[in-house]
Amino acid sequence: MEQRLLGKSGLMVPALSLGTGTFTNGAGSEFMRAWGSSGAKEASRMVDVCLEAGLNLFDTADIYSAGVSEEILGQAIAGRRNKVLISTKATFRHGQGPNDVGSSRQHLLEACEGSLKRLGTDHIDLYQMHGFDALTPVEETLKTLDQLVRAGKLRYIGCSNFSGWHLMKSLAASERLGLERYVAHQAYYNLVAREFEWELMPLGLDQGVGTVVWSPLAGGKLGGRIGRGRPAPADTRTSQLGDRWLPVDEEALYKVTDALEAVAAQAGRSVAQVALRWLLQRPGVATLVVGARDEAQLRQNLGAMEFSLSPEQVARLDAASARRPIYPYWHQRDSSLDRNPPPVL
Repeated sequence: MEQRLLGKSGLMVPALSLGTGTFTNGAGSEFMRAWGSSGAKEASRMVDVCLEAGLNLFDTADIYSAGVSEEILGQAIAGRRNKVLISTKATFRHGQGPNDVGSSRQHLLEACEGSLKRLGTDHIDLYQMHGFDALTPVEETLKTLDQLVRAGKLRYIGCSNFSGWHLMKSLAASERLGLERYVAHQAYYNLVAREFEWELMPLGLDQGVGTVVWSPLAGGKLGGRIGRGRPAPADTRTSQLGDRWLPVDEEALYKVTDALEAVAAQAGRSVAQVALRWLLQRPGVATLVVGARDEAQLRQNLGAMEFSLSPEQVARLDAASARRPIYPYWHQRDSSLDRNPPPVL
């Protein structure tokens, strides 16, 4: 497994990491159950397969199945904690109290202790703010995270689902106050969601924030089961959750799946592997968080590490997935390329 530096840190992470949102005992919401359901035995087997392949980073969150995902992951890695990296997240509501949500000192201190207990560990390797809390000053959040790093409970910190100004404001506060800085941004990015490239990608490249990609297959839409003339089967997340989950224009989706199928046939690979490989060759991407309903799907995703796309294949996928940026990005692109060049892709 290829290892990559996580942003401007010294931490090496595998190019693929395993998302454990499917680790559950049936608890949690309909939304989470639609991801899949892997109990403790199957979860342990998936960890075995991952470690055999050199994938040692496992991503979870305190809200996944109301904390059960963290518990099952903790059980699956018991006795081999020194062989794995754990990433988890906090910010979203985890309880009914007025302070059981957000990135305040009050909530983060309790959330961190809860995650440590459920995971059965004394430290978390990467702790991410699951979303931006507009009510808590970024200084309060960062001072709390810095305190937890100094206490040895966290190794590195990151964020998720921030806008450009959210992230830049936080990085500036860390620099101004001498606090730990975000080294990772877990973001939604794939062939049908390339708006990440408009601002967040160049920001990450400029500031040394590594990209941790969530839902690299667009919630299963790019997994190969959906295509022109092949609507979502009834047992997929796309069918079960409908437009509530990562909506995308139908024709735009089929334009991408047409190109994916053509490149996959040429490369002798699956559609999902090609979609993942395209992301692995993008600038600033540190790791892709891949999910799996079972061992077979996990092994299929791991196959994305076994080949590369040619420049011609990348260009075909780029063209099929291109979309006109919103303002001010189209104006910057069209009028200021000599002063504001795009990232080298």
